[in-house]
Amino acid sequence: MSSLLTVSVVSADREVWTGEARQIIAKTVEGEIGILVGHEPILAILASGEVRVTAADGSLVTVDAADGFLSVDSNIVQVVAGRAVISA
Repeated sequence: MSSLLTVSVVSADREVWTGEARQIIAKTVEGEIGILVGHEPILAILASGEVRVTAADGSLVTVDAADGFLSVDSNIVQVVAGRAVISA
């Protein structure tokens, strides 16, 4: 089993960030969720807020996202949002 997640964050009009990550933390309508390698499959509705990606190299990528969903299956994480931009 791989020790990393394959992550794709997209907005309605473009790919915002893609790569391998150690973990993802996102705000959903049911509260904050953390995703690590081996997470059970899930489909969650995003709430407006930050999606924090700890990349494979340990750097933190913060994306401001709204109006979308997050899915996890077989260590592949897809974040699809109506609006998503990398925060400064």
